[in-house]
Amino acid sequence: MIVRSFKEIEGTDRHVRSASGTWESKRIVLAREKVGFSLHETILYAGTETSMWYANHVEAVVCVEGEAELTDHETGRTHTITPGTMYLLDGHERHTLRVKEDFRCICVFNPPVTGREDHDENGVYPLLTEEV
Repeated sequence: MIVRSFKEIEGTDRHVRSASGTWESKRIVLAREKVGFSLHETILYAGTETSMWYANHVEAVVCVEGEAELTDHETGRTHTITPGTMYLLDGHERHTLRVKEDFRCICVFNPPVTGREDHDENGVYPLLTEEV
């Protein structure tokens, strides 16, 4: 059994800040736990825009605080995401989040991330694996 808090991982290697400066993520469950998924609390900052494409991962996101506009580049549809709203990137959709208010969300990735990932120039997380 693992018990840990987001508070206790602040400032550790599990607390990742993007090179773009648009978000930070506390990665409370990672690939090293060997449970088949990773779990994160991510905050995207008000007034920012982040384009992403999880070509190597499926991601589920639940908004717990704030507001953002989500644009699906595959369909052109835009959705307002507020607390209690979930979106699932089950088709590896290219998407952009335009953040109206600091946007705090809980994210689940499959396959799990290692904790070292950041978006590349295409908005993709590389598929990294844990060293044995």
